[in-house]
Amino acid sequence: MKKYIVALLGIGCWVLGAQAQGSDAVDARAQIKENVCRSASNYYAYPGPTKKLTPAPKGYEPYYISHYGRHGSRYLISRDDYDKAWKVLLRADSVDKLTAFGKDVLRRVTMLRNEADRRRGELTLLGAEQHRGIAHRMYERFPQVFKGKTNIDAKSTIVIRCILSMENALQELKCLNPQLSIRHDASEHDMWYMNNERQPKLFRKRWNDDLRAQMEQYRQKHRNYGRLMGRLFNDTAYVNHEVDAENLNYHLFKLASNLQSSELRHSITLYDLFNEQEVYDNWMIENANWYVTHGPCPMNGGLQPFSQRFLLGTILREADSCLVMKHPGATLRFGHETVVMPLSCLLELGNCGKKVTDFERLPQEGWVNYQIFPMGSNIQLIFYKPKKGNGDILMKALLNENEVTLPLTPVTGPYYRWTDFRDYYTKKLATFKEEDL
Repeated sequence: MKKYIVALLGIGCWVLGAQAQGSDAVDARAQIKENVCRSASNYYAYPGPTKKLTPAPKGYEPYYISHYGRHGSRYLISRDDYDKAWKVLLRADSVDKLTAFGKDVLRRVTMLRNEADRRRGELTLLGAEQHRGIAHRMYERFPQVFKGKTNIDAKSTIVIRCILSMENALQELKCLNPQLSIRHDASEHDMWYMNNERQPKLFRKRWNDDLRAQMEQYRQKHRNYGRLMGRLFNDTAYVNHEVDAENLNYHLFKLASNLQSSELRHSITLYDLFNEQEVYDNWMIENANWYVTHGPCPMNGGLQPFSQRFLLGTILREADSCLVMKHPGATLRFGHETVVMPLSCLLELGNCGKKVTDFERLPQEGWVNYQIFPMGSNIQLIFYKPKKGNGDILMKALLNENEVTLPLTPVTGPYYRWTDFRDYYTKKLATFKEEDL
């Protein structure tokens, strides 16, 4: 059994397929079938880059990086994330209502719960490895940015998993170049732009009555857990009267999704609870929910990406200050997926800014959440200057270390003028009027 599970994980979680960033239609069903771990949405363990970078335009070299990255893989945050499913299964077991399979699921859920005891929300070992890897590749891909005694300015939100992600990245960079001058901080002082959660007027706009009704109809179409209940419990009447099947399915799928971030991934899985269609239905619901709450959903005005207006404004101002320096180094920021997701949409990276009115069509339009904000997700803006003489400053954008398009006219390939970038987003930010909410 153990060999089978390890093989399943090897095939399911670590086979990397192409990510269609910047193209339109995405065959999400096929991608999730190829790698079931993609169905985890924001719990998808960071896959790393899948494409080679386009060489810099002739006569140009990179000299500054502006970055925002999510923390790496973590344990689930809430006690309920582990206890909800565990208590339902434990109670059923106490009155002999579990099948043999249900008993084994209880065993595995108990293992996960015990592993996360007093570690909820904390960075896992895999999360630390992810950030060391991202930093290492950043250094190798853009060595000119990090040469000599250059400055690295790093900030994190005040959450420990983000701080530890930052420290792992900085340790890797320092090992690669001991001359780096690194300033790092994590303070409430910067939370107004690093992760501003105090925007009640904007957040209230996420849902309206029509949108709730549309989402409920969509959820009803993709609710699919009857077969699972039959596998777990030996008494249908007990399930009907004592079990909130939808809630149990939700928590078991969350545990299955996040298991890939745990060291237990080497020995157990929970994806065997679900068949291919059930996995896809669970993901479809999550994909639509993230589109509404953090994406450019036109049914609620498409305003939610503007939650990151403070961060984008800071990125523009800090870049303007750094780009006049001869060797500015890098500005690194570490936070959360609830920032990476809307910032990607605000920047209209690749397909992230797509306006879609039919949730079923999100994959066909290329809007799939696991390509945007896996654990360790990051946005890197890479700036280039002429090696000799004067000339336009150019830049490109990377989402999860893959080049993505911007809503601008490129100079060549994925390279754009910094002045075009700055002007476009300065004007876009000016269109948001909080008093109109």
